[in-house]
Amino acid sequence: MRALTFHEYGPPSVLRVDEVPLPAPAGGEVRIRVAAAPAQPVDAATRAGVFAGRGPDTTGRTLGWDVAGTVDAVGDGVTGFAVGDEVVGLSDWFAPGNGAQAEYVVLPAAAVARAPAGVSAVEASTLPLNAQTASQALDLLDLPAGATLAVTGAAGSVGGYAVELAIHRGLRVVAIAGAADEEWLRGRGATFVRRADAVGDAVRAVVPEGVDGFFDPAGVGAPALGAVRDGGRYVIAVGTRPPAGERGISTAVVMVHSDGAELARLAGLVESGALTLRVAGAYPLEDAATVHELLAKGGVRGRLVFVP
Repeated sequence: MRALTFHEYGPPSVLRVDEVPLPAPAGGEVRIRVAAAPAQPVDAATRAGVFAGRGPDTTGRTLGWDVAGTVDAVGDGVTGFAVGDEVVGLSDWFAPGNGAQAEYVVLPAAAVARAPAGVSAVEASTLPLNAQTASQALDLLDLPAGATLAVTGAAGSVGGYAVELAIHRGLRVVAIAGAADEEWLRGRGATFVRRADAVGDAVRAVVPEGVDGFFDPAGVGAPALGAVRDGGRYVIAVGTRPPAGERGISTAVVMVHSDGAELARLAGLVESGALTLRVAGAYPLEDAATVHELLAKGGVRGRLVFVP
């Protein structure tokens, strides 16, 4: 089968499509014929060597965290899925799991859920990694209904899901983003704050007492703490340590993990209209270098998706 990989760290030009053996599912696993697999910023960081030296060498591995497709084979003991089921799933890639940017991927059945009805596979594929990151960050923050949450990168793929999920949970959301995204965010019920260097001051202009929680997928870091009330909570969603707490503020980093039951609940929110799936474009695996160059430019609204 064809799979997207790289054999040395470097620029997008190191990406290549290789022929690799077709994987077979072991007990408790399913094999998925991949219909769509998004390119994520973490893929670009991995290819560039950002995580080199922090664990096993990742060169030579198939890239890709999330997938939409059709179950093609099931391992022993799998009862929740059958051949032909349309599904979405998340690979715990750093675990290490299997990369999804290929013609087939094998995942634990516990990492898979039925795809949301009424949407294309390309759209459905944008759900697992980004929505589960947002959902698990909100779980870490553990804010009660009626509390106030600020979100950086609020129009991005993780931030956008966080805004919608937080509103669904009954939180008041202060969405921090560029001016071009104001209408989209206000349309989802958020209070808009234009992105600024002094993010604490910008948020305090709207919430003088400070927000109860702060989710920071944009990685602003320590300057964001100025927006949080004494004793509040802060979670960051990038591959770095959270800033040291101050004024009794707790800080943490969300380390996303697969959870098929959670993914099924998120798929249900897509079907109910509570979550918006956004696609910026679909590309063959052979266009991987172009896709990674687009990721590097930033400002993409929605995911760039590979269609093997």
